[in-house]
Amino acid sequence: MIRAVRGTRDLLPPSTAVWNHVEDVARRVFRAYNYQEIRTPIFEETALFARGVGEETDIVSKEMYTFDDHGTMLTLRPENTASVMRALIEHRLDQQPGVQKLYYLGPMFRRERPQKGRYRQFYQIGAEAIGSESPAVDAEVIELVMEILAQAGIAGTHVLLNSVGCPKCRPVFTERLQAQLAGVAGDLCEDCQRRAVTNPLRVLDCKVPACQPVIERLPSILDSLCEDCSPHFAAVRQYLEDRGIPYEVRPRLVRGLDYYRRTTFEVTHGALGAQNSILGGGRYDGLAESLGARIKAPGIGFSIGEDRLVLAIEETSPQQHRHVLDLFLAPMGEAAQRHAGVLARDLRRDGWTVETGEGKLKRSLDLANKLGARFTLIVGDDEIASGAYSLKNMTTGEQIAVPRGEIAAHLK
Repeated sequence: MIRAVRGTRDLLPPSTAVWNHVEDVARRVFRAYNYQEIRTPIFEETALFARGVGEETDIVSKEMYTFDDHGTMLTLRPENTASVMRALIEHRLDQQPGVQKLYYLGPMFRRERPQKGRYRQFYQIGAEAIGSESPAVDAEVIELVMEILAQAGIAGTHVLLNSVGCPKCRPVFTERLQAQLAGVAGDLCEDCQRRAVTNPLRVLDCKVPACQPVIERLPSILDSLCEDCSPHFAAVRQYLEDRGIPYEVRPRLVRGLDYYRRTTFEVTHGALGAQNSILGGGRYDGLAESLGARIKAPGIGFSIGEDRLVLAIEETSPQQHRHVLDLFLAPMGEAAQRHAGVLARDLRRDGWTVETGEGKLKRSLDLANKLGARFTLIVGDDEIASGAYSLKNMTTGEQIAVPRGEIAAHLK
């Protein structure tokens, strides 16, 4: 028997009801903040991610699904910020008025070890605000994220915040960090020993428990911020405090992608266990230039791990968003079956969820119970002739006669 490929999975009912709930909430919040949807291809030229995300990142060096398409190297997108920036540059969206606020929903692909809430085909809800360096935009993006989580039903989240500096101050810190890593590299994991040479900042992002005591003794980037980055970070914090959004400054929070500058952030949730990050984001003011564009397109964005968000909702409120069947029609006989089909159509057009059975009444009532129907409507020759049907409340067992025109009122 052929099964789903390792690291992928089928999304099945009733879980898909939670997925739809999350996406409906996200779209509603994005509309309120004036974001518009963008849909980019699932695969791009490999160079886009190598130049945008960074050749020394784990994503590019170890996790991408790359293939040769008749001489052109293509990659299934491992993230979407680089793709959104490519689209903005290609279609000159930077010439549109105001900050370009774009959001996306869809699958991403990384070949990493599958674990709870982490898959090789995974889903992200993300957004990018491109065209402003203002710390007020940073705070608004974090506020938007928290609004999505709150309206999706997630409580007990924790905002982690940091600044990773800019090309002016970060090289100074990186040199200092690399010098200190040289003396302790032997106490770090194999990946960190490699990163200490190729990309020292990535050592701070390591999640291996044995590395944490060493990482905690490393210098803080906040002590090296320049005269531009330090007030920018202070302003972001002030805007968050104005909005009543609690946060914790984490000097080791650097995220895993090379394009981040200044503000970086994560949101964690306790229901996810050790791997508790539910989303992350940050500012990427130099991404357009790294992709070869001749424009300045400063921006900030985030991506929510939708798989992990759904998991958190299912573990904290498993029944809250389940699919509800409003009415089960139980026709008795061929004429009643035809009549029930038209009746079901009319009720569905009014927005009710309706299912139609067949066969004997006892079998229909048993099926209605198994499907969790709120009500069952019995349709037979007598009911058709009189214009009134027997409506049974499946919770209380109460059964009453209801004219056709009053069915919807009773369903309410």
